[in-house]
Amino acid sequence: MRAAILRSAGRALRGSVSEWSSCCSSHYVQRSYSTSGSNPERKVAILGAAGGIGQPLSLLVKLNPLVSSISLYDIAGTPGVAADVSHINTRAKVEVYGGEEQLGKALEGSDVVIIPAGVPRKPGMTRDDLFNINAGIVKSLTTAIAKYCPNALVNMISNPVNSTVPIAAEVFKKAGTYDERKLFGVTTLDVVRAKTFYSGKGKIPVDGVNVPVVGGHAGITILPLFSQATPKANNLSDDDIKALTKRTQDGGTEVVEAKAGKGSATLSMAYAGAIFADACLKGLNGVPDIVECTFVQSNVTELPFFASKVRLGKNGVEEVLGLGPLSEYEKQGLQSLIPELKASIEKGIKFAHGN
Repeated sequence: MRAAILRSAGRALRGSVSEWSSCCSSHYVQRSYSTSGSNPERKVAILGAAGGIGQPLSLLVKLNPLVSSISLYDIAGTPGVAADVSHINTRAKVEVYGGEEQLGKALEGSDVVIIPAGVPRKPGMTRDDLFNINAGIVKSLTTAIAKYCPNALVNMISNPVNSTVPIAAEVFKKAGTYDERKLFGVTTLDVVRAKTFYSGKGKIPVDGVNVPVVGGHAGITILPLFSQATPKANNLSDDDIKALTKRTQDGGTEVVEAKAGKGSATLSMAYAGAIFADACLKGLNGVPDIVECTFVQSNVTELPFFASKVRLGKNGVEEVLGLGPLSEYEKQGLQSLIPELKASIEKGIKFAHGN
């Protein structure tokens, strides 16, 4: 984004012009918040709205003028979040739902469903620990999506994304509603981090920085393509690039450790989730050249799912773009990540079939 999202939000509340941008695209759309009535009606549902990611995400989605209705759902705590967010004088009307019996109503008519539900990663928690809890939550929620809003674009935030997206795909296949164009693993935070770290090390303004990130959304499966970063930071050595890659891959751990067991990357993840949801809404509305990095069904590699640049349109994925030229270091990283990402994908598929 050319301006911080909160600064843009402040302008929105004063009826001035704001800019929202996609992570991987240089296409920017200006519009006046005071004329948001010209935008089509769009409903966004947030499943897990009362959680650490869900609360700031609800705020940021409420600020988006493309949203006419925001449906906030969680098993507990939703009324307070909804009351708080509903006082903000923006276009979106707030609907509140709590408990499994209200999940269907929360989902009905949704254009975009964002899923941050689940437990956060804590110090000492293994990936298996995280998987065993969140996989069941994701399976339950996506089963409801297949029933109540099968045509919605689904933005998966719940970790581990490398496994929860394949779980969702299998649930939708079983229900007969699967459309590979409409299921996304939100990897935007990896792009946000890569941009921030690259800008800082290269001493260039972050507003114009673009760094594609491919692969998956955990550890070494995250592969930032700094060789394709723009603008070029000519002062960076090979060691700098390796250090930037490592920091991008370990960004989540950095936050978990800094919060000393009291949380994970909630605020930055909410920011990234809001950016990706905005890109999906733009695509649905027919805005051209919206390109984001996201984890989707793909033929880019031998793996069935892979994160790369994707062009978004009125039906979700319009085109999955290739990797482009890679440096030797990036080629090595690609080969290293494939076995781990493959195992995570297969783990998700196995869970979906076995539970």
